[in-house]
Amino acid sequence: MAQLKITLTKSLFGRVKNQKANAEALGLNKIGKTVVREDTPAVRGIITKIAHLVKVEEI
Repeated sequence: MAQLKITLTKSLFGRVKNQKANAEALGLNKIGKTVVREDTPAVRGIITKIAHLVKVEEI
């Protein structure tokens, strides 16, 4: 499967609880942190919820 490179580009400060939880579920906790995850429907769903906070690239 393809992989996704996900980078947190905006702060989680002041965001609603579920947006913070989704970012932390991906392993993102600081601005600029990057993680690589498999491209699955579950990960795509999380990204959709916090799309305004992250940058996504396909590897």
